[in-house]
Formats: sequence, structure tokens, C-alpha cells
Amino acid sequence: MVPQNRRNLLEARYPKWEVLTISGRLDRAAECWADRPLIITDARTWNYGEVQAWSRQIASGLIAHGLKAGEHVALNMANYPEFTAIKFAIARAGAVCIPVNFLLRGQELAYVLDQSDAAMLITMEEFRGHDYLADLNQIRPALPKIRHVFSLAGIDALIASATPDSDAELSAREAAADGTALSDILYTSGTTGRSKGVMLTHDMVLRAAFSSVIAGAFEENRRMLFAMPMYHVFGYAECLLAVLFVGGAIIPHLVFDAAEMLNAAERHRATELIAVPMMTSKLIETARVRGFDSSHLKVMFNSGGVNPPGIWNDIREVLHPQEMRMGYGMTETSASATSNVVEDDDVKLLTTHGRFKPPSVAGEPTLGGRVAVYKTIDPETLADLPPDMEGELVVTGPIVTRGYYKKPEETAAAFTADGWLRTGDLGRVSIDDYVTLTGRIKETYRCNGEMVMPREIEMLFDDHPQIEQALVVGVPDPRAGETGCLCIVQRGIDRPDADALLATCAAKLARFKVPRHVLYFAASDIPLTVTGRPQKFKLAKLAIERIQGEI
Repeated sequence: MVPQNRRNLLEARYPKWEVLTISGRLDRAAECWADRPLIITDARTWNYGEVQAWSRQIASGLIAHGLKAGEHVALNMANYPEFTAIKFAIARAGAVCIPVNFLLRGQELAYVLDQSDAAMLITMEEFRGHDYLADLNQIRPALPKIRHVFSLAGIDALIASATPDSDAELSAREAAADGTALSDILYTSGTTGRSKGVMLTHDMVLRAAFSSVIAGAFEENRRMLFAMPMYHVFGYAECLLAVLFVGGAIIPHLVFDAAEMLNAAERHRATELIAVPMMTSKLIETARVRGFDSSHLKVMFNSGGVNPPGIWNDIREVLHPQEMRMGYGMTETSASATSNVVEDDDVKLLTTHGRFKPPSVAGEPTLGGRVAVYKTIDPETLADLPPDMEGELVVTGPIVTRGYYKKPEETAAAFTADGWLRTGDLGRVSIDDYVTLTGRIKETYRCNGEMVMPREIEMLFDDHPQIEQALVVGVPDPRAGETGCLCIVQRGIDRPDADALLATCAAKLARFKVPRHVLYFAASDIPLTVTGRPQKFKLAKLAIERIQGEI
């Protein structure tokens, strides 16, 4: 069936937008497809009805332990099946989820748990050799607002704690559910080196998910295989929430392993593979050696990041999907805000980062039915620029956050006077609404899909006796998409040892934040603004030139 015919079927099924919570959307899906698979793992499969009942049991247990409507529950967990049930349970109980990046350690984790005002925490005990409970015990004295901690192994006990009273209270909260209420506070890096909690509502993430379903022209029963963590909007909105609209299933993996991903795609008849460029490159490399049965694969979604040359041709030649997808967005836009449509030719796929998602019932009528639209502005004067002129990309629409949790100053700085979100990305918007990224004004970068704030790394060397200035910039990396480059202006004649600097980073930061490169600069070589501030985007260009042979 051609893509537009699939969209026609979707539009017939959803003629009017219904404002729901994410658990309410699960309930609508369960009404239609109770016996269809929703979560598929090698161990077992859970259908829609089972996940619905499971989430209700967990929600009642949380209420029995005193969870109030509107309170915040932190969820520190990899892509276990329980993650999905707990996510819907928190929504069902009328609470707000704080999905935690499970790579955070020590004070990084403590900051998110404290700043988010989490009243409860649900965490895995161990993952990939790390003891999460031991880590939590070390920071627990600094977290007086957390009343209860539940472990993954304790979910059954949590369920057993439910009472008739908590069941009755749950029913009352479900009846009063408000889709315009906050569903999530997702933490992303801020301009001061501290993470910012992006506030998203149920309605925002569901609109974002549905717009991806329309752009991708989903068929019923789509099976999405991925290893991106569901604490991130990519795995959450683009995968978990998207399948709810078509009675589809997710096949979530705990960690990325290319050979196992390909095995799972064949074993579970995945119809879509979702990956970031680093993962896609490894999938192609592995498939060249082992082969790949692509008879069930309809779509390859390779996220719109920094891609190695020729990757789209390699996807087509090695993985043989019928269609290819990509998108561009950020946590602040709930998920991807642009996307190619599967009818696009290769020129658009290779030279742009997609276009505004197609109009749909999820969009804003005043924006032509779009969930998000972009324009460019002059980064200094903030004046609007004409089509095809490079400037800072700004975005507006019903999927765009209204701000950061308890960060009024950073919220104000993130928006123009007329309410458009400043992305910090440089780019162009064509007359036919295609967006092309050309650079970055803001300092953050993504390593293996994870956001990194350079200041958090730089602060480690503020008092280093051999360092006058430490600056970190993101540079392209063939596997990670981007990685860090630590740029050092030394103090005195003794140059600090690069390996020792990286060891300091490794000891104090999550793995994805540790830079790959160390370069040394004279103070006069650091590009500055007229007010004496380092121009990171110019420094990044210098760094790329110097390490071009490595990347």
C-alpha cells in the first residue's frame, strides 16, 4: 500500500484529536487491540490488556504508599518491560514521571533527584556491573524529599501493597485525568553546567508521537526494534507512544549489540529498525559479514544527526528496507519536530534534516495543522530572516515545551519575545519547509545520542595548577556522532599530561561525557567575542581542522 493510502486510513481512524493522558491512550488502544502484543522480548510477550492491568496494579501500589496526585516519581531504569508498565502507572496515578538517565552517577544523579522534587524513586538494582543501590546509599542523606525507594525486584511487593482504598482512589484519579497536565520532566544540559528539567505534558508527547505516525505512514501492527533508552524522547515518544496508535509493538533492547539486534529483527519479525548513526553504522558493518534476512523489514529509521558519508546508500544496499526515515528534534520539542516523508527522494534525504511534519489532527490549525514550524532569526538582532538564509533555528507549536522546571531565568532566555523557542542550532529553512542544519551556536553536543554540557567538564579543571583555561567543544565522530575535544591553554612551561586529564574526567563523569581528544592552544589562538567570551563554534572549527586525520 502506498504511503498516502496508509495515511488516509490513519486519518479515517482518528478524525478528531482527543486530549488524553498517556495511560488514557493506552486504554483506548487496549479497547481495540487487547490481545495484540505491545512488549516483545525473548523471554515473553505482554499484550495490551496485560500491560494495562499491570500498570493499574503498580499505580494502586504507589497510591497505597502515599503517592499524591501531582507528585513526582523518578524512574531510573533501562529498557526492561517494567519500565513501560511503571511509566503508564505513574501517569495513571496522576503523578509526574522523572525519567532518569541511568548513566548518571553520584552528585549528577543527586542533583536531578533533588531539583526535580521527586517524592519517590523506582530504580533497578544493578546494570552492566554498576550497583545502583550502593550509589543511591551514598547520596541518600542529600535527598530528604524522597519518601520511598522501590527496586526493580520489589515491584511484585509494591503491587501486593495495594488495598481496596487505593484501588478506589486510582479509579477516581483515572476519571479525573487531565491530558494537559505535566507527564514528564526530562533533564537536559543547561547553559550553566547544571541540567535543566524540560516540562512536557501528556498531550504534547502524544501529539508528537502521532505526528511521527503520520509522517512515517504507519501501517497497523508495526513492530519497532530499538536500543535507545526510553528515558529519552526518542525511545519514549517515537517508539513506545507511537505504536499505541496502530496496535503495534515495541521490541526494546537493554543495550546495543549489532549482532543481537539483527538476530532479534529476524526472530521477532521487526518491521522497523530505529537507530542513531553510530548504531546504524555498526548494524551495516555486522550485516555485511553475517548477512541479514530483511523480508519483514519495512523501514529503517536513522536519526537526523551527524552521519558518516554514504550511510543512506549503505542502508539501502545492506539492510534492504522498503523505506527510510530520519528526523530532527530535541527534548524541548517532545520528539522529532521535522521528518522526511517516505515519499521523499534521495536528494532530500541526503541534503536536509527533513521538513515540517505533515498536517494532521494533532497539529495547530493556525499553523496549518502542523505540530511544529521553524524559521530562522539573526542570532544577535533576533530579526526574522527570509527563506534559505542561514540563521538560528527557532520553533513554535503545540509540541514545544513551555519551559524548564524551577528555572525561570533559563526559561526566559530560551524564548524570543514572541514565544519562539531558540534551538541554538544554525540552519536554513527552505521555501518548501525543509530544514537543513549547518552548525551550532549553543555549546552542547550529543555523544551517542546523549546530551553533554561542556561546562560540566570544564569545571573539573578550574583550579588545575597547569591550566590557564579549559574549554570543551563537540567535534564529529564517525561512530558516536559527536564527541568531546578538551582544548587546553596551559599555565607556565609545563604542559599537563593529556592522559591524566582524561583520567580525571573518567573518574568523575559518566562515560559519554569523557572527551576523546585533548588539544593544546596558545591563549591568542582562542577566538573571542568583542566582550572577551570564547566563541565555541569557531573553536570547534579549529579543533576539527587539527584532528581531521583522526575522525
